[in-house]
Amino acid sequence: MKKAFYLRKELAEAWQDKDVFSLLKTLPGDVFRDKEGRRTLRFEQQGRSYFLKYHAGVGWGEIIKNLLQFRIPIISARNEWQAVQRLHELGIGTMTLAGYGERGLNPARRESFVITDELTGTMSLEHVGRQWQQRRPSFRSKQILIRKLAEMSRKMHQAGINHRDYYLCHVLLTEDFAEHNQISEYTEPFLIDLHRTQIRRRVPTRWLVKDLGSLYFSAHEVKLSQRDKFRFIQYYSGLDLRQALNQQGDFWRKVEARAQRLLEKWHRHNAS
Repeated sequence: MKKAFYLRKELAEAWQDKDVFSLLKTLPGDVFRDKEGRRTLRFEQQGRSYFLKYHAGVGWGEIIKNLLQFRIPIISARNEWQAVQRLHELGIGTMTLAGYGERGLNPARRESFVITDELTGTMSLEHVGRQWQQRRPSFRSKQILIRKLAEMSRKMHQAGINHRDYYLCHVLLTEDFAEHNQISEYTEPFLIDLHRTQIRRRVPTRWLVKDLGSLYFSAHEVKLSQRDKFRFIQYYSGLDLRQALNQQGDFWRKVEARAQRLLEKWHRHNAS
């Protein structure tokens, strides 16, 4: 395992001569998650706001449970900081790294962390969709957003990255559009929550289907027309619509089926 440790200048100076892992393990802040060996919190340091994800080690029980369920166990924050770095290289909006680190050879007890600047003045596309149920966007705003989301998805997938939690709630937009309910060419989406992300030379088709099916499912409360769906397919594929449907029809039917399964599961859960 290649050693990794980085702190941006202001954090390196503030925590000089300290055991950073031990410090972060008990760092106070606004805690969003504290279970299964992971802490997620917002903290402030010298007037700046950050988010910390600290992994204390999940234990062999959690690793074995995930493997028996044919799931890839998350044992480190390394996935997240590598994904942030790769997305920046691709020009995809995401978080900004302020620090990361990893220590320990035992995968069940490995300590790691990732620190990012807080993304302020943003709201998730999930909230945007709810807002648009009350206030219909202009045709142009909807068209721009669909194109930006499709192109971001295509660029990410073509670079060998799949998200594994690809829902509207994990894509943020700046809040400034909320006042006038319009999105422009300058509105930038930000992709977050990257701890389950996989990076390889090529994304297998089944993981593309999972990502896009999850994204489609998460938009089920938004009023999308058939043309909206076709528009996404066209931008994502980079083909004209006829070519995309002729050449990739089976793929998009699988995406639709994945979304429908998730929607049925969601209905069952909310009915109980």
